[in-house]
Amino acid sequence: LAIPKTTRHKADAMKFLQWATSKNYIALAGKTFGWVQTPPGTRISTYSNPNYIKAAPFAGMVKKAILSADPTDPTLKKVPYTGVQFVAIPQFEGIGTEVGQQLAAALSGQKSVDAALTQAQAATGRTMKEAGYK
Repeated sequence: LAIPKTTRHKADAMKFLQWATSKNYIALAGKTFGWVQTPPGTRISTYSNPNYIKAAPFAGMVKKAILSADPTDPTLKKVPYTGVQFVAIPQFEGIGTEVGQQLAAALSGQKSVDAALTQAQAATGRTMKEAGYK
């Protein structure tokens, strides 16, 4: 999670991030929506919570992946950037939003997974081409 450098509401954004990643919010989300639907990757303590472990049999695998992620060597082949799931270009945030919207549409049943992935890839390609990366 990050706060864009360009935001005009840094203090409010920081308060939101602190709340959205707090133990209290994780507990509220677990009780309200079910433990398997709590935000993943926000707190290491979630992966030790018995309620979460019971609801999310994949919890151990995810915890292991998070703990073994190496931001200095993030991919199978060498890349010219540092980081796990972040590319330091101005378009990254917009691409993330578009891809997230496509995935949300697939998860809600508004479109097929294949359609969402195809549209996300097309939008990403357009953005990269317009920015001069292709």
